[in-house]
Amino acid sequence: METIRLMISLVAENKWKIYQMDIKSAFLNRYLEEEVYLEQPFGYVVKDQEDKVLKLKKALYGLKKAPRAWNSRIDKYFQQNGYVKYPHKHALYSKTNKNGDILLVCLYVDDLIFTGNNQSMFEEFKEAMIREFEMTDIRLMSYYLGIEVKQREEGIFISQEWYAKEVLEKFNMINSKPVPTPVETGIKLSKYEEGKAVDRTYFKSLAGSLRYLTCTRPQIFSLGLD
Repeated sequence: METIRLMISLVAENKWKIYQMDIKSAFLNRYLEEEVYLEQPFGYVVKDQEDKVLKLKKALYGLKKAPRAWNSRIDKYFQQNGYVKYPHKHALYSKTNKNGDILLVCLYVDDLIFTGNNQSMFEEFKEAMIREFEMTDIRLMSYYLGIEVKQREEGIFISQEWYAKEVLEKFNMINSKPVPTPVETGIKLSKYEEGKAVDRTYFKSLAGSLRYLTCTRPQIFSLGLD
């Protein structure tokens, strides 16, 4: 998420546009380097050869090796085509042409966003990716990993309105009364020995959901899970 916020910051600072593409069936784009076998699926068992297994040629969804195989596939493609992978941001790649123009690409599983300062590089990139992979051109980035993005002449604006509503619905708080300060400042909490034990999984889910809102609402305080 830090990489995505970094790209959005660069877009805002340089008044660029940021675009998005979706890779169809990403995990099916990679041939396996290791030998993987599976039992014949129900309904497709070969008569008189029930004891035989199938050898996979390409990755499948649900296969533990599938995400790594896909990442290896697209990482190899980028590096073979002149892209530089940032050592501390493993999902971020860049490419510079002879005029010094730059193209930045960020990959999250099968969702891809890109930006830069040269429109012709955008078009070349999209054409090359569509040739190599089965992809959908979503054009201007508007919704990515729960973040709503509005790109206007006066700047780029991000929010998580829909995600916030989903969180409220998930924890049955959609009709709760909003308050400016949810907890009294300076209050000291103590353990209530006679109370019922808190569902740790439920609490961690709630805390994690609130933390994700800090992507666009950094003023939300951090919750400890220990």
